[in-house]
Amino acid sequence: MENIETNVNYHFSIKFKKSLPWLIPVFLVVFWQIACNLLWVNETLLPSPIDVVTNGIKLFKKGELQENMSISLYRATAGLLIGGGLGFVLGFINGVSHTARLLFDSTIQMLRNIPHLALIPLIILWLGIGESAKISLVALGCLFPMYINTYHGITSVDPKLIEMGKSYELSKKDLFIKVIFPGALPTILMGVRYALGVMWTTLIVSETISASSGIGYMSTNAEQFMDMKTIVLCILIYALLGKLSDFIAKNLEDIFLEWRTIERRSADASETSRDK
Repeated sequence: MENIETNVNYHFSIKFKKSLPWLIPVFLVVFWQIACNLLWVNETLLPSPIDVVTNGIKLFKKGELQENMSISLYRATAGLLIGGGLGFVLGFINGVSHTARLLFDSTIQMLRNIPHLALIPLIILWLGIGESAKISLVALGCLFPMYINTYHGITSVDPKLIEMGKSYELSKKDLFIKVIFPGALPTILMGVRYALGVMWTTLIVSETISASSGIGYMSTNAEQFMDMKTIVLCILIYALLGKLSDFIAKNLEDIFLEWRTIERRSADASETSRDK
């Protein structure tokens, strides 16, 4: 009986902790709706959540919302794959090769310190205002977070682990697969998480400059007509997409770093037992 009660308390504690990240957002939305109902705010400047959702449903039925969302997701995904993939390759090469590090790292670090959004005029002059310009800008934003985290992850692996691998006479290939890459993986995944955040920030900017489609275009177009419902809707969509990206990144960490998940669950169980 005591074991059943312990399990119930443990599962309740886990569910409660999982709901904690949503408490503040839900509270803010409820307070926002109450403030609008009590006329504490001017709905011309800040429409209520219900009005925003109703407007979103109307745009969805017209097909406008999903069309622009799909275009934005395409730009974001393409930019992430191109920029993040290139950053990973460069970080990998410079991390494992001392010669490549001396040749490339200094130049990449200089380029990294240039704000990629400052390159917008140059990209427009080179690539125009089409899809290639927007994807290139997102790719630039994702490149350097992936590079710096991949490079740092590989070069900061514990030397004792590498020496232990060499003492077992592992080949260079096996040493990298079994020791170096697993040791660098947490930092690489952190780079993925950071790149996802930069991806959305860059996309917002790129879609508000000479765009004819996308969520950013919807927001800019709505601004011209003082359509606050659509503007707020676009902001909320970006927030939800950012949360979805963060959720995906966390799940990637849980999948590829299962040992850390097991340790965390053991720690949570021990904490629950002590609280009892």
